[in-house]
Amino acid sequence: MRVIAGEAKGRHLKSPVGTSTRPIIDRVKTALFDILAGRVAGAMVLDLFGGVGSVGIEALSRGARHATFVELDPKIAAILRENLRLTRLDDRAEVIRGDAFRFLETAAASGRCFDLIYVAPPQYHQLAAKALQRIDAVPLTTPVGLVVVQVHPKERDDFMGLMLRSLRLTDERKYGSTLLLFYEDIREQEQA
Repeated sequence: MRVIAGEAKGRHLKSPVGTSTRPIIDRVKTALFDILAGRVAGAMVLDLFGGVGSVGIEALSRGARHATFVELDPKIAAILRENLRLTRLDDRAEVIRGDAFRFLETAAASGRCFDLIYVAPPQYHQLAAKALQRIDAVPLTTPVGLVVVQVHPKERDDFMGLMLRSLRLTDERKYGSTLLLFYEDIREQEQA
C-alpha cells in the first residue's frame, strides 16, 4: 500500500498484521481520486473508521487542507500516526482514537463540517448505513460536501429505503469486491 500521487507520492504505508482492517487497494484508490479530482485541493476531510489512513493520507498528499481520522483500535491508530509521520503530513492532520459514532455526535455538537467524508467501516455489520444516516441527520457536510461510502457489493441492500434529508446518492462504482457510493449534499440545490 502506497501513496499514489501528490507531495508524498510513492511513500509506502505501514499496515497491521492480520485482517482487522481492510485497506482500499491501489487500483480502487486511483479510481476514487480520479472521480474526486477537483474536490480534494483545499478540502476539509473526515476519514471515518480511518484504519491506517490510506484515503485521508492520499487526500492530504493531493492538497487537502486538513484531515481528521477516527480510529477505535489503539494499535491501528498508532500505525496511522506513524504513517502520517512517514509521509510528513502530520502537521495537517488529527487522529482521534475513539468510537466513530461518538465522534459524529461530538462533531455535530461543536458545529464541525467537512467537504469530503470517507466512510469505510468493518463489513457486514450495517455500520456504513448507520453512519450515513447520522451524517445526514446532523448534517456534517458543507453545503457542497460529498460523502463516499466503501462497502462490499453484498451490502448494497443496506442502503435501500434509507430516508435521507440532506444527502442524495448521485453515483456508484463497483470494483470487484468494493462498491463506492457517492452521496452529495443537496441543501444548497434545494435552496436555489
